[in-house]
Amino acid sequence: MNRKLLRNGDDEFVRNPGEQEAEPEPDDRQPCQLPDTGSMLFAHKDKIIHCLTIIGQVEGHYLLSDRSKTTKYEHILPLLVSIAEDERIDGLLILLNTVGGDVEAGLAIAEVISGLRKPTVSIVLGGGHSIGIPLAVAAKRSFIAKSASMTVHPVRTTGLTLGVPQTFEYFRRMQDRITNFVVENSNVTPERYSELVLNTGELVTDVGTILDGEDAVREGLIDSVGTVSDAIDALYELIISQ
Repeated sequence: MNRKLLRNGDDEFVRNPGEQEAEPEPDDRQPCQLPDTGSMLFAHKDKIIHCLTIIGQVEGHYLLSDRSKTTKYEHILPLLVSIAEDERIDGLLILLNTVGGDVEAGLAIAEVISGLRKPTVSIVLGGGHSIGIPLAVAAKRSFIAKSASMTVHPVRTTGLTLGVPQTFEYFRRMQDRITNFVVENSNVTPERYSELVLNTGELVTDVGTILDGEDAVREGLIDSVGTVSDAIDALYELIISQ
C-alpha cells in the first residue's frame, strides 16, 4: 500500500530573531478549509482521500467548557461542503471517537455525510456513543474497532424541563428522528433499535445498551469490525468501483 501524507496539521517551529517566515509553497491538492478541524489529505495509491476526525463532544448552539474536547458543527458543515465540491478529492474517511453531544448538530452533520455523492467510509475508534451512532452509520460503509463500543440510549436534556405532555411529545418526536435516520442508513430494524434504546437491564443508573465492536455488527448498526487500514482499503474499493 502506498500512502503519502499531503498535509501535516499546524506544526510549530522556532525562527531566529529577524528571520523572515518563508511563504508556503502553493499546493493545488489542498482544499480551502477552516483551521483546527482535525482533518488532512493523503494519497492512497492513485487516489486523494480526505480524513476527517469527529472527537470528544459534538458542540451545538452553546459553547462547552474550554476543558472539554469538542467537535464544532460550524466548522464541520462548511468543510463537508468543500469536500463535496472539490473535484480533486476522491473520497472521505471519517474517524470517530465521540461521547455524543448536541442532537440537532449531530444530525445535521450526519445528514450532510449521508447526502455526499462521493464515497465515504467511517470507523469508530474508542467510542461512538449517543449521537455518534447516526454519524457512524451516515457513511456508505462503516467499520468499528474490535475494542470500541457504542452506547444506545434515549434522548435526554439538561436545564429546565416542564412536566407537561408537550415536553414528552417533543422527546418522542426527537427520538423518532434519530431512530428513523439510523434505520434508514444501517441494517438494524426499528423494533430492535427501540429495544436497545429502552433496555433497562444493563445500565445501572440509565436506560439503554452498550455494544462492543462485534455486537454492533451483529445488531446491524455497523457493517464490519476492522482497522483503519481496512477502512482505507474499503474506501479505495468504493472509489474505483463508482
